[in-house]
Amino acid sequence: MQKIKSLMTRQGLKSPPESLSDLGAFESLRVPGKEEFRELREQPSDPQAEQELINSIEQVYFSADPFDIVKYELEKLPPVLNLQELEEYRDKLKQQQAAVSKKVADLILEKQPAYVKELERVTSLQTGLQLAAVICTNGRRHLNIAKEGFTQASLGLLANQRKRQLLVGLLKSLRTIKTLQRTDVRLSEMLEEEDYPGAIQLCLECQKAASTFKHYSCISELNSKLQDTLEQIEEQLDVALSKICKNFDINHYTKVQQAYRLLGKTQTAMDQLHMHFTQAIHNTVFQVVLGYVELCAENTDTKFQKLQYKDLCTHVTADSYIPCLADLCKALWEVMLSYYRTMEWHEKHDSEETASSSEGSNVLSTEETNFDRGYVKKKLEHGLTRIWQDVQLKVKTYLLGTDLSIFKYDDFIFVLDIVSRLMQVGEEFCGSKSEVLQESIRKQSINYFKNHHRIRLDELRMFLENETWELCPVKSNFSILQLHEFKFLEQSRSPSVSPSKQPLATSSKPVTLFEQYSSGGNPFEIQANHKDEETEDVLASNGYESDEQEKSAYQEYDSDSDVPEELKRDYVDEQTGDVPVKSVSRETLKSRKKSDYSLNKVNAPILTNTTLNVIRLVGKYMQMMNILKPIAFDVIHFMSQLFDYYLYAIYTFFGRNDSLESTGLGLSSSRLRTTLNRIQESLIDLEVSADPTATLTAAEERKEKVPSPHLNQLVILTSGDTLYGLAERVVATESLVFLAEQFEFLQPHLDAVMPAAKKPFLQQFYSQTVSTASELRKPIYWIVAGKAIDYEQMLLLMTNVKWDVKEIMSQHNIYVDALLKEFEQFNKRLNEVSKRVRIPLPVSNILWEHCIRLANRTIVEGYANVKKCSNEGRALMQLDFQQFLMKLEKLTDIRPIPDKEFVETYIKAYYLTENDMERWIKEHREYSTKQLTNLVNVCLGSHINKKARQKLLAAIDDIDRPKR
Repeated sequence: MQKIKSLMTRQGLKSPPESLSDLGAFESLRVPGKEEFRELREQPSDPQAEQELINSIEQVYFSADPFDIVKYELEKLPPVLNLQELEEYRDKLKQQQAAVSKKVADLILEKQPAYVKELERVTSLQTGLQLAAVICTNGRRHLNIAKEGFTQASLGLLANQRKRQLLVGLLKSLRTIKTLQRTDVRLSEMLEEEDYPGAIQLCLECQKAASTFKHYSCISELNSKLQDTLEQIEEQLDVALSKICKNFDINHYTKVQQAYRLLGKTQTAMDQLHMHFTQAIHNTVFQVVLGYVELCAENTDTKFQKLQYKDLCTHVTADSYIPCLADLCKALWEVMLSYYRTMEWHEKHDSEETASSSEGSNVLSTEETNFDRGYVKKKLEHGLTRIWQDVQLKVKTYLLGTDLSIFKYDDFIFVLDIVSRLMQVGEEFCGSKSEVLQESIRKQSINYFKNHHRIRLDELRMFLENETWELCPVKSNFSILQLHEFKFLEQSRSPSVSPSKQPLATSSKPVTLFEQYSSGGNPFEIQANHKDEETEDVLASNGYESDEQEKSAYQEYDSDSDVPEELKRDYVDEQTGDVPVKSVSRETLKSRKKSDYSLNKVNAPILTNTTLNVIRLVGKYMQMMNILKPIAFDVIHFMSQLFDYYLYAIYTFFGRNDSLESTGLGLSSSRLRTTLNRIQESLIDLEVSADPTATLTAAEERKEKVPSPHLNQLVILTSGDTLYGLAERVVATESLVFLAEQFEFLQPHLDAVMPAAKKPFLQQFYSQTVSTASELRKPIYWIVAGKAIDYEQMLLLMTNVKWDVKEIMSQHNIYVDALLKEFEQFNKRLNEVSKRVRIPLPVSNILWEHCIRLANRTIVEGYANVKKCSNEGRALMQLDFQQFLMKLEKLTDIRPIPDKEFVETYIKAYYLTENDMERWIKEHREYSTKQLTNLVNVCLGSHINKKARQKLLAAIDDIDRPKR
């Protein structure tokens, strides 16, 4: 009934009363049998009507709670019964019962296959349970048999097997313990082999194994022993780490770092490493200095080892100072190189570890490694500056321990070179500008250089006063770069690397000292001979480069024979500086002979031994300047004083003449006069003896000045046979010009090292001093020109000429021939002088220009002395002057003739009218008052009256008044 009710519930039907037995009281509500079911199914049915009947059944019949149906129906009857109503109600109940019965029958038939299948499963399950029961019964029976057949021997065998397994495990433990007991021997061997990572790895594994067997009493003692061994390994590891500071070895350092990494003390290792580097610097410098002090000590009883490093440096002797400094820098270089290679090692391994860690998956381990790597990198970068500061302080202390002024200049330069190289090492090491060392060496260098420069100035004065101004024979291809002192310019080296150590540049990227010497060598090695092995080959024999050249040089170059090839090859136009091709014609050379007196000499530079000495001094000064750039300004200032003093000496010896300026020709430019006055005020000590009443400041200023030099008494400047010392004047003046040219050549090098703030001084020196050297030619050669021609004799001859002639003359006056003869003599004497000294074309031109200018002015002066002059006399003046010009042009090729217009204009002024002459007088102020006055007086009576004369004289007086 429950199945039927559940089926009805799933079909959405209201279930009938749970207990159909309650319907037994009513016959009409009994359950139909099978036949009745068949009949019900066979009866025609209306599903909708049947469903309505079922739905019309009261809900109480579908309740799960038991209740009395009969009682329920009886209680529903009305008090007055009606048979017809009862029958109708009965029929309704029957129809409802029939509908329910039919529905139940349909559901039962519908579920019949499932019921059969389920019944089969139940049957199969029952069979399986029966089979299981049989198996269990058999198993219990066999177990009972086995239990009854088990004996004591079998149980004993099992117990022995278990004991055997325990003993095997115990034997393995004992063997492991035995191995642990012998580990210390293997650890000692590994430490001797410097296999620190293997020793630590073994020790850690032993500790791990010991913790596994800690329940054994013997293991507790082994644990403490392993811990002591591990501490001993760390101590030896620290010693191994300290060895890195002086001699870096990649394999050794790799083992040490691996060992510290196994210990998990990477950061501690880096802290210890920096401490060892600091200690290594201190110990290294102390041992180096101590070794030299003990080696050279006179008193062997002194216990130098107990002295402080600062005090120990004061005991270094002068002889051992430079070798000790070199060895000191060598040792410090090794320490710095080890640190540099240590940083390289970490950079390389960090990149490798970064690449490998990116492939791993352990995030925590990677973060810890990155943290350690970052700490090591920062520590190493910070250590660069710290180590360099320690090195600077040690070297500074050594430098201050000895007064460097006791050394010779070359030794002092060598000390500076070593220190400068050390500063370059520091700059490449950590980018520092070496302020500590720079300031220390700068003070000592300036003090030393001031004293040295003062001595050199005194020596220069001595050289100048003993100089006979003879030509120093050098080859035609002479260059200052051939001198030892300028080799560093030729090699274009770094200022802080010695010439002998400078490598040739092979690439655009400069090679640092650490890269150059990383595989071996040392930048502070001292060679036995640190000077250049090459010998200087700058001097020529007798002023000629070969005997054949000397023989051909003295041939007459105006002869009919061909011009020697040597002269063609060596001829240089000194005005343009051009070198002609070899096929120079004889006519071309002969056309030059009038003014060029250098054809019979090799075209070599003109200089003296003193000039060469000054050039060498400049080279030495530049060496110091390039080695120590911070003192570049002081050095260049001292170099300028060398040039100033040389220029002032040349002017004092050969160019000073109070009568020069009275000529009014402007021989000395305002720039030259300003330069000479500046030199005299700032450099020349004009006082003979010190004034005892002078202040201390004045005395200090006088210490920086040099007495004015005096010309050697052997130099004769008053002999007409030698053209008043023309050869000496040419050598002196042209040596100054040559010196100025060398300074011009060196200007780019000086400008490169001069501080930007001081460059105006350098520019002023070149523009106001060096460039004025060639201007000294005019006043110096003017003195020769003024004495070489007898101008006074010409004036006397001109006074004897009668200028008030009445007819035009066809013959010139005798004074013209006398003047031309003087010029011919002058030309011959120039040729004689040129056999001693080559006279450059600019010099000969200036000499001829001065002589011609003086001659023309003498002619004007002679014309100004004329008392009476006629028109025919003026024509005679024109004739004389034209004759002079015609003959003169055959002697010289100077064009145009100097002051030609000066004479011609003065002669032609005689023909001017009153008004034109007044204007002419105002426009031509180059004539003297005497000359202008004479012109007016001579014209009186011819075409100028007395009134006009007074007017013109008044105009001349107005012009002359500002000059008074």
